Amino acid sequence: MSLSGKVESETEIEATAAKFFHIFRKQLGHVPNISPEVHGNSVHEGNWENIGSVKHWEYTIEGRKHTTKEKIESIDDDNKIIKYSVYDGDVSDSYKTFKVTLQVIDRENGGLVKWTIDYEKLKEDITAASPDSYLVLFAKITNDIDAHLVKE
Repeated sequence: MSLSGKVESETEIEATAAKFFHIFRKQLGHVPNISPEVHGNSVHEGNWENIGSVKHWEYTIEGRKHTTKEKIESIDDDNKIIKYSVYDGDVSDSYKTFKVTLQVIDRENGGLVKWTIDYEKLKEDITAASPDSYLVLFAKITNDIDAHLVKE
């Protein structure tokens, strides 16, 4: 079995791609108020919006609370893509690299949210949540944000 890999998921949303992407670009601090899966987040270095900024996150996966840090690696506003490097906490205990990409795609009605995780494990047997478990978390957060935006 390989120590590195890539997993992806896609979730259709009713909100426009622009509105959804705006949450991640300009209102990331509000996510704990929108999704019960996220218990808290704060800026560790920089700010909420710029490349190089680092945020601290508290969330639940598989019924267990986790904490981690995330750094913005790149932003492509035109194509609604943000790339993150995730580290610290359980992630660093089990992964050499854990890169997350968010892409929001316009559709005729609403949009499509695509999450991609590129990872490299430190060893075969890991104690951290699997990349697939993170995709489940991201899908829940995506659905929570979409429901919030549709209500507005």
